[in-house]
Amino acid sequence: MVQHENRSAARLSGPGPQDDPWEQARGTARPSWTAFWSEGRRVAGYSLFDFLHGYVYARWTYLYIGLGVGERKAPGWLRAAIGAIAALVSQPASTGAADLRHARGYHGKVLLLDQARQLVRVEEDVCLTNLEHVIPFPVARDIVLRNPDHIVALVCPCRSARESPCLPLDVCLIVGEPFASLVLQEHRQRARPISPAEAERILEEEHARGHVQHAFFKDAMLGRFYAICNCCPCCCGAMQSMRSGTPMLASSGYVCVVAEHACLACGACETACPFGALVWAQPAPTVDAERCMGCGVCVSACEAGALTLERDPAKPAPLILEHLMAELNPGAGG
Repeated sequence: MVQHENRSAARLSGPGPQDDPWEQARGTARPSWTAFWSEGRRVAGYSLFDFLHGYVYARWTYLYIGLGVGERKAPGWLRAAIGAIAALVSQPASTGAADLRHARGYHGKVLLLDQARQLVRVEEDVCLTNLEHVIPFPVARDIVLRNPDHIVALVCPCRSARESPCLPLDVCLIVGEPFASLVLQEHRQRARPISPAEAERILEEEHARGHVQHAFFKDAMLGRFYAICNCCPCCCGAMQSMRSGTPMLASSGYVCVVAEHACLACGACETACPFGALVWAQPAPTVDAERCMGCGVCVSACEAGALTLERDPAKPAPLILEHLMAELNPGAGG
């Protein structure tokens, strides 16, 4: 089911600052959490326990992520509590592999740069559900954007957990409500509101650094998209999980293709690939299609133009917001 909500008219005569959750977030935490709970009550199957999980995740994000990437140590009683919560909030996959629980409820979708831009410059509320063909996970696969121009730049929890992190740090983008106001309130010293134009600039600069854009989804965060992270393989917890065998990321839907005749044998693409999918072999690198996530970083690194991305029908469909919205309203603009 796909729904699309246009609130442009409402925004012209919108609520005053005293009613705006974006403004309320600057005051007490209570309105932000009330908005979060109210939104959760409209989500089928979202329970009080899910809300409490979301509270822990949003309130203590840096501890939560630090423990997840193995850079923070917890006392025994806390490790036991976290293990019990993890077992409750997400049932094991059919294979019985415990590490798949994490991937089922907390995961990301690899984006091309232009696809990430679309998510931060949308001008109207959006509700896209049942996107398993795009986000191939059993839960947390909806894109619901309320006040999508409310964007927060957050200090990356993965980078800040590392001893020598990649810079800059404030490159995680929290998109839309109720998430933006909530994060701004709970992490006042590490978060700042930004415009869609500045969000685009961050995406472009991070892409130029060779970092990957991921749209992140989480069960406890209302079972939907809430953030775009600009990820480096040395700091990112999700990419670390992938290397450890937990399939936490879904392919963009594309795969790299090499034009051997154009290759200059410079090796830049092999160095740039964040997923280790390019291996040097004469006369040109070969692509491991299973490891390639279709991020496009190698394409940008190839000055000879020998690399392109092609749609791989064996992989999930790309997350192209304007295409998904057009499926709902095919006559728009005609």
